[in-house]
Amino acid sequence: MIYLIFIFGLLMGSFLNMLIYRLPLGISLLNPKRSICPTCKKIIKWYENIPLVSYFLLKTRCSNCNTKISFIYPLIEILTAIITVLLFSILGLNAEFFIVLILFYILIMLSFIDLKYKAVPDYLLILAFIFAIFIENFSLKNAFIFAGAFVMLELFVTFYIQNIKSFLLKDESLKNQRAMGDGDLPIIAIIGGMFGIKLGVLAIFVAAVIAIIPSIINSFIKKDIETAFIPFLSLGILIIYFFNTEILLL
Repeated sequence: MIYLIFIFGLLMGSFLNMLIYRLPLGISLLNPKRSICPTCKKIIKWYENIPLVSYFLLKTRCSNCNTKISFIYPLIEILTAIITVLLFSILGLNAEFFIVLILFYILIMLSFIDLKYKAVPDYLLILAFIFAIFIENFSLKNAFIFAGAFVMLELFVTFYIQNIKSFLLKDESLKNQRAMGDGDLPIIAIIGGMFGIKLGVLAIFVAAVIAIIPSIINSFIKKDIETAFIPFLSLGILIIYFFNTEILLL
């Protein structure tokens, strides 16, 4: 059964790849019906689109234009498969499994879209919150408390960045920088609703600690002063969810 779940996860990872590519660009999910190479627009044959396997059989390059295929594609497939198997091993095959699974699939999409565009579709954030509501023991009260608290925190931190930090560092680019993006708040609300105040704060702390590394690197190479935070918030949710669930099962 685990092998079937893993294969199912790989297939869903391939589907998520298509969504991550098409949704931000406004490309229809039905036209073209089959996947295409983003560079040469050639329709990808079915045997060139086998999750994980085709990436290596094609030697990481498009068979038509020889453009290198991003490692992000197999990464998303294997990540989706692993998360699917982990959730199945913890929850079994029931309604809760599918609800949590869809939530994590949406978080994967949001994370990789945010990494590329530094912005995410609002409807995906709304979908994520709706599915989170149906998770067992989800608390709307905690979700709103968490969201409200971080709105106030974001206000003060943003004021510090735009006024004090920009003045001290003589960096005019900081005057338009915000502490959190608009897409971060719904994810933070989900964290509060899923985990409560204490574990929710821990999830945010884990996310912030992990996010420090790319933030420091970006500040040195000055590649980008803005760090996509949704991937790290999602990672915080993943870590605390599995860690907390394992404790509850002991």
